Amino acid sequence: MKIHVLNTGFFKLDGGAMFGVVPKSIWNKLNPADEKNLCNWALRCLLIEDADRLILVDTGNGDKQDEKFFSHYHRSNTRSLESLLNNKGYTVRDVTDVLLTHLHFDHCGGAVSRVMDKLVPTFPNAVYWSNERHWKWATEPNEREKASFLKENMLPLYEHGVLKMVNLSSETKFSQNVSIRFANGHTDAMMLPFINFNGRTIVYVADLIPSIAHIPIPYVISYDMFPLTSMEEKKSFLKEAVEKNYVLFFEHDPFNECCEVGYTEKGIRSTRIFGLAEM
Repeated sequence: MKIHVLNTGFFKLDGGAMFGVVPKSIWNKLNPADEKNLCNWALRCLLIEDADRLILVDTGNGDKQDEKFFSHYHRSNTRSLESLLNNKGYTVRDVTDVLLTHLHFDHCGGAVSRVMDKLVPTFPNAVYWSNERHWKWATEPNEREKASFLKENMLPLYEHGVLKMVNLSSETKFSQNVSIRFANGHTDAMMLPFINFNGRTIVYVADLIPSIAHIPIPYVISYDMFPLTSMEEKKSFLKEAVEKNYVLFFEHDPFNECCEVGYTEKGIRSTRIFGLAEM
């Protein structure tokens, strides 16, 4: 089994939105904002070689939206998934599964590509995975979350017959070494991959904990639909992460890929920060 980090680049989001009720005088020390109050965030995907499957977790922003759309997000160091796969000795045709933690544009934008005037699945031989609850939530969005669910990122997957649904149980076996749990604070039925690797459990924490700076329980992003649920989910997960010595893999942390957590005088915090390659 092998795991590869695919960093598709960075984009910017409002710092206040990303740190919720936490004052700027505090969060600005953790991820300094620019003159427009925007902070840099990573778009870090994971490629998992698991037996005969090549699984891609999330797909970043993609590149099919127009210049006006991307002008709001100030992308930098952008890399295509195709080029990143090529660097690992693969092509887009080799991916067997695309596991979308949820369908916000910064997690599934690269799932679909624009070829001439058509929208087609980026990975032509892959099965794309969501779940029935989240699919309904995303395709019939509430007004607050509607701007994050773009039809062009989702509907072509259904129209091309490549979309399948993960079983909605408390924990679902996805592949030989990957299982999935669900979290409901950020958005309904977000999927969190738990990966068994070299005797450790790596958790792709997606937007449950976007960065190391979000480990403290009150640090909840304003994009969360149900912030109190997010806090309870994070509290429970972090306790388990300490007890079972999980490795947390961050999708959006601009500085850090992974960490371990432990008890400190301030509560549960990161105790060791490292890159996935160090495992």
